[in-house]
Amino acid sequence: MTDATAPTLLGFDVYLIATALSAVAALATIMAVYAAISIRDPMARRVKALNDRREQLKAGITASTSKRRAKIVQKNETADRIRNLLQSLKVLQEEQVKAAQGKLMQAGIRSKEWAVAVIFGRMVLPIVLGGPVLYWVYGTDAFADWSPLKAYGLVAGALIGSYKAPDLYLKNRIQKRSEAIRKGLPDALDLLVICAEAGLTVDAAFHRVARELGRAYPELGEEFSLTAIELGFLTDRRQAFENLSMRVDLEAVKGVVTTMIQTEKYGTPLASALRVLSAEFRNERMMRAEEKAARLPAIMTVPLILFILPVLFIVILGPAACSINDQLLNR
Repeated sequence: MTDATAPTLLGFDVYLIATALSAVAALATIMAVYAAISIRDPMARRVKALNDRREQLKAGITASTSKRRAKIVQKNETADRIRNLLQSLKVLQEEQVKAAQGKLMQAGIRSKEWAVAVIFGRMVLPIVLGGPVLYWVYGTDAFADWSPLKAYGLVAGALIGSYKAPDLYLKNRIQKRSEAIRKGLPDALDLLVICAEAGLTVDAAFHRVARELGRAYPELGEEFSLTAIELGFLTDRRQAFENLSMRVDLEAVKGVVTTMIQTEKYGTPLASALRVLSAEFRNERMMRAEEKAARLPAIMTVPLILFILPVLFIVILGPAACSINDQLLNR
């Protein structure tokens, strides 16, 4: 029980509030120390994924039969179970699997086998999440005071949202990854120009750029490393560049891929073409930064009106109002 003589603030015990805030501060300190100690190399997991991809390419080139290739490339047992279940239900379509695999690649998820998990999530989540909402709305009296239209809207929103949840998750990851790659693309092209003028081959240049930009732009470094590996293993170099354009959902990358394919086909100077693209992408990045800076005054208007101006009025007019109130009371 709370001591009746303890000081209170707005009806709450001050000692209890101070204890709770101290506990939260201690927990935040522990989490900050743990985060600082457990910092890992951001490229370690990516390098492992690239090595796995190299082994898969080796398997595809050297293996003479599919059985021998299956011994080298390990499959995910959970994904296989999900695939078998969907095939038994006759709901697995090849077009959906290919579309899901493309989204997974653009999101940075290299395992194509998890495409069936995306399709499985679309089928299961409306039952798992939408079913309880349906029972909560129509099976209980929790929303008895709601109109039928509002109740139907809640149920429909839960069902549609749960069905779209896997796609929304992948779309969010694709957007974040594409934005991270877009930021580092001009710098990567500048380094490619330097490597090309230094006499390096295309695959060696991609390796060098990936190593130099791996820590600053891990996503871009991973894509360039994977492209360099495919350039060294695939018989058709054009396919390696096309795979890069499929893995990254950016028009800028597609332009770079088109330029690389043309230089490989016609023997045009690579450095001059990449220099023009780099200048174009750098100007585009500067224009986006200027656009964001131009929007700042309009964005800051609402916080200025809601938070800054009231405090300013209190500071300026507060003493005057207090003195006027004192004079009126004295009279």
